[in-house]
Amino acid sequence: MFTFLLIVQTVVATALVATILMQRSEGGGLGVGGSSSGFMTARGASDFLTHSTAILAAIFVALAILLAAIAGVSRQPATIDTSLANQVAPTSPATGVPIPGQVPQQQQQQQSEAAPAPAATREEPAVPVAQ
Repeated sequence: MFTFLLIVQTVVATALVATILMQRSEGGGLGVGGSSSGFMTARGASDFLTHSTAILAAIFVALAILLAAIAGVSRQPATIDTSLANQVAPTSPATGVPIPGQVPQQQQQQQSEAAPAPAATREEPAVPVAQ
């Protein structure tokens, strides 16, 4: 239903634009020239296009309100996907990748066994440097 009304709204909007563009800015309508008698005189074309514009505009506004009402009624409440809630993200990097500023476990064990004199410590930059 919504899709059908949306297509009708598009057709009405296109017809409204075409009707507006066919009108003359001075209010002359389609009467470019020709005889004053006949089916589409200057005044007749102007009246026809003016009435067509008013009718198409009314239909356009009514359809816009109807589509907004349908969209508001059929809107479902937001749902949160909880399928990933019980999975825990890894807290440590992959094995073999040292974290800047930390000494790997093997080096810690060797240093604690040998217990050499403290060497000058190297300060790590506050922002990791790209390699």
